[in-house]
Amino acid sequence: MILLVHPPVSKPCEPPPGIARLAGALKASGVPCEVLDASLEGLFYLMRKARPGQDRWTDRAVAHRRDHLSGLRAWPVYGRTDAYRRAIADLNRLLQVAGRLSGAAVSLGNYGHAERSPVRQGDLTWAAEHPETNPFYGYFAPRMRDMLDKRPVAWVGVSVNFLSQALCAWAMMGFIQREFPGVRVVVGGGLITSWMRGALRNKRWDGVPDAWIEGPGEEALLGLLGVRSTSGTFFPDYTLFQEKGYLAPGFILPYSASRGCYWNRCAFCPEKSEGNPYRPMSPDKTVEELDNLCVANGPVLVHLLDNALSPALLKRLALQGLPRPWYGFARLTSPLDDLDFCLALRRGGCVMLKLGLESGDQGVLDALDKGIRLETADRILGNLGAAGIATYVYLLFGTPAEGPVEAQHTLNFVATHHAEITFLNVAIFNLPLHSPQAQALDMDPFYDGDLSLYGRFRHPLGWHRGEVRRFLDKSFRRHPSVGAILRRDPPIFTSNHAPLLCLARERAG
Repeated sequence: MILLVHPPVSKPCEPPPGIARLAGALKASGVPCEVLDASLEGLFYLMRKARPGQDRWTDRAVAHRRDHLSGLRAWPVYGRTDAYRRAIADLNRLLQVAGRLSGAAVSLGNYGHAERSPVRQGDLTWAAEHPETNPFYGYFAPRMRDMLDKRPVAWVGVSVNFLSQALCAWAMMGFIQREFPGVRVVVGGGLITSWMRGALRNKRWDGVPDAWIEGPGEEALLGLLGVRSTSGTFFPDYTLFQEKGYLAPGFILPYSASRGCYWNRCAFCPEKSEGNPYRPMSPDKTVEELDNLCVANGPVLVHLLDNALSPALLKRLALQGLPRPWYGFARLTSPLDDLDFCLALRRGGCVMLKLGLESGDQGVLDALDKGIRLETADRILGNLGAAGIATYVYLLFGTPAEGPVEAQHTLNFVATHHAEITFLNVAIFNLPLHSPQAQALDMDPFYDGDLSLYGRFRHPLGWHRGEVRRFLDKSFRRHPSVGAILRRDPPIFTSNHAPLLCLARERAG
């Protein structure tokens, strides 16, 4: 038997899709497995640890803890902005207070430590050697003992997709190897793949874990277990996650119709620099599989995880649709520039599209090789607004081709289209250390760590991070139209909860 573990911390609103697909592959191959969403369970454990008597905010959060948890699992609170924000803030307060005793900064979406960094190999090794110092130890030690004592587990597979999971993952793996030396540990996931194709290329370190998996894990994991696969594609299995009590008004179904990106040309994109090939499932097969998953799981929302939904898949979704509302990432290109198509997409269940605009300056877009024309983006935003499809627009400031003039163009573009932009994600550019373009820039380490994914660089136009931050704080965020958009963004859960807010408004009439 193998136990698949999703370690703390990730947003507790939907099950981990990678583990669901691994579970489906194991099940199809006759390998018994169990899953453990240790992030979800661990966060609830820390919330219960908080006690009153510290300050008024914490006392309030403790008093309303049960109501907030039940409220976030029902629709009404998503239609009441103040109640929603208070529930998130109070639950987050409980995590902050519980994490402090261990020197950790814990939230509903992140994990950090005052002295330990997830991008320092030595700190990960230290976390594995001292698991009892982790704030989640009181949860995972008895939980893992119970699961590993009572079951013939030969392997534990740990999926690490975010930096916010790394320190906790190593603490859990160290605990397993210390107390269950007969159990072997394998690690994989998105972050592990990035490390193995970057900082850890052609090297590992001794100790934790016993084995590493790079890239898609189904075939590799089966091979590690000595099982010959009979299929190249596997139906994800969400049955083991159904009763977990995620913070959403029903089950959210995450699903990937492809790996990699069909565009795969954007400068500085990690998918491109890591050499991840584009591997799509056929649109017909995707819709068929999603129909079956919706029947089996009854989700309130489908989250399409593709880096960008291909035009072929979008056309299939517009033609047939899904039996449940859905959202995902799309490029600001055809066929979204056709109003009738967007109307069909809305009838097919599309409630929101995430759109990587990045910049409102054409020169910057061309330098980034985004393949986006501003006049097309203008038309698409209008079409989506007319069709009733919410938009979550992503902006990236401080790229090498951008200066203050170009940043002002982005501000102007957003202000002009404020009525069609429902939500905004505003980020400052981090340079991927292993991207080909990094070699042409004068760089400094961004993080003090040998596992860093990003680097700091001297901006060719002198538009350094300090200047970018001042522009964002003093000009961009203070613009009345932009500020109104930013205030709509769900705290912490951001794009994961944004479509739920839209659906709640629809349900309210």
